[in-house]
Amino acid sequence: MERLEHRACFGGWQDVYRHRSDVLGCDMTVGVYLPPQAAGGTRLPVLYWLSGLTCTEQNFITKAGAQRYAAEHGIILVAPDTSPRGDDVPDAEGYDLGKGAGFYVNATQDPWARHYRMDDYVVRELPAWVEAHFPASDARAISGHSMGGHGALALALRNPGRYRSVSAFAPIVAPSRVPWGEKAFGAYLGPDREAWKRYDATELVATATERLPLLVDQGGDDEFLDGQLRPHLLQAACEAAGHPLELRIHPGYDHSYYFIASFIGRHIAHHAAALSA
Repeated sequence: MERLEHRACFGGWQDVYRHRSDVLGCDMTVGVYLPPQAAGGTRLPVLYWLSGLTCTEQNFITKAGAQRYAAEHGIILVAPDTSPRGDDVPDAEGYDLGKGAGFYVNATQDPWARHYRMDDYVVRELPAWVEAHFPASDARAISGHSMGGHGALALALRNPGRYRSVSAFAPIVAPSRVPWGEKAFGAYLGPDREAWKRYDATELVATATERLPLLVDQGGDDEFLDGQLRPHLLQAACEAAGHPLELRIHPGYDHSYYFIASFIGRHIAHHAAALSA
């Protein structure tokens, strides 16, 4: 692996690494924030952050202001890129399919299946790499924004016992029923909509074997609220299944990182409580 950036931040270090991913068949970049407590040698819990469409690891580490809170609570932050990258990796026109739009699924369809295996990367390969190279424990939490919020919810619900807590900002809660998800799932997973359900949070809560509480913050003035995000569908699904959900709608806030920065401290406190339990 190669360290690309090393910057002092709130008593710790904000680094960016490049490492080889066997699962994705390409090199990946990952932001890793080591809080000051990491210098003591104690293994610390990890919060994995999944970003949204068009993003890389840079959006979260430069805009969210999360390092301050991670330093307070002694949590390592890990923010991977949103898709495989490289000249051999297939892409598509537009921002919502291909590079920058991995949707955190394991693709089954050509030409995507060879590289687009973000499910396996985030759930298995990335934590193994983190826990092998950094003072990280196996106490894990997961969060994300928009497409990454979808990924955080779906991966947590599909992997009971893997994460101690989960949260999301403006997630795509029902990708099987909105244009972004229908386009991506149709390309990556094929036309069988039954196959899509394994990555749809509103479907997964009905059969979840672990009642991991879901924390969701949503901007009330988000331009994608009604067409792509539709948090009321998750609320209805959780009520029907008896699955714990805290959904907070914030008037005036949009889809941007200004919204995330406003509430990231509350999310990290939420995760810190679960990770220390």
